[in-house]
Amino acid sequence: MFTVNPDGSQLHLLDPYGKTSHFNWRDSSHLLAWTWQPHLGNHFYVFEDKTDKVTVVAPDILKENGHISYLPGNRFLLTDTAPDKERKQKPALYDFRTNGLHVLAALYSAPEYTGVWRCDTTPRFSPDGRSVIVDSPHGGNGRQMYLVDVRGITEVA
Repeated sequence: MFTVNPDGSQLHLLDPYGKTSHFNWRDSSHLLAWTWQPHLGNHFYVFEDKTDKVTVVAPDILKENGHISYLPGNRFLLTDTAPDKERKQKPALYDFRTNGLHVLAALYSAPEYTGVWRCDTTPRFSPDGRSVIVDSPHGGNGRQMYLVDVRGITEVA
């Protein structure tokens, strides 16, 4: 994975191992990505742009690749999982301050939602960070969007 300035200058090889997946910028100089690194394997890592600094993030808690985004303030990371053995997908909030994981739901995805027909939850937050929207076929009505109020997690001191 490379980074480059909008004008094409300062091309930088951020992740040389060719296994980078879901990623998101935390701020203008730090990028979080699921990737493989030789010292710890597959995990989420924070890369400091234009440097070789790489830090693993919560390797004992965030064990699966997922769609990621930071809620406003960067205290919480929104992520999800692929269907597990019971076909449950789990959108969750990771709290950087407490190192805790808050699973928001366990949503059933029927077997017909596999391969090209799969329905990733692809969680995203509302602009104010108080709600999370997920996609899921769990209710038996095809693909639907669901709104999850997360204020009970994010607004607790």
